[in-house]
Amino acid sequence: MPDSRPESAKAKQPRIAAGKLPPAADYAHQQSVTQFQTAVQLMQEGKFERARTLFEKLIENGSPDLLERSRVYVMVCSRHAKKAALEFASPEEQYDYAISLLNTGHYEDARDQFDGLLRANPDADYAHYGLAVLNSITGQAEECLDHLSRAINLNPLNRIQARSDSDYNDMADDPRFTELLYPET
Repeated sequence: MPDSRPESAKAKQPRIAAGKLPPAADYAHQQSVTQFQTAVQLMQEGKFERARTLFEKLIENGSPDLLERSRVYVMVCSRHAKKAALEFASPEEQYDYAISLLNTGHYEDARDQFDGLLRANPDADYAHYGLAVLNSITGQAEECLDHLSRAINLNPLNRIQARSDSDYNDMADDPRFTELLYPET
């Protein structure tokens, strides 16, 4: 079908080769990519709220090819921001939270909490005990024995507790575990 527009109108239309974006669209796409890269960098630096804000702007106004990835990253940022926002009145409260995560099967989140307790106080026998339980449940025998040994060295009552703790059932056949709990035999 022939173009019936006047010659002056035809001259104003940008000519686009197949698969190429017009300069304005290319510039907008490049801005979206730059904003996406900045948001990813913020996320890697642990600045989840700022990253989430940029990803949300990309969802609203960004390039369509970044839309789905931006949605996923918004959820990741929200999860991490929520986790970072947790504040506990005491180490015991954080420990209780870690145990609740452990009991509900959120093992990595529980590990993060136990590790946080140990960063604040490397001699927290209860955090070592909690990590020993977690490692027993997740089949990490070496780590279990290391943390349980540390917990017992810090507080010998942990040995008595571990003897009746069903969370260590998978460790019962390991002679190192038996020797750790019953050194006198």
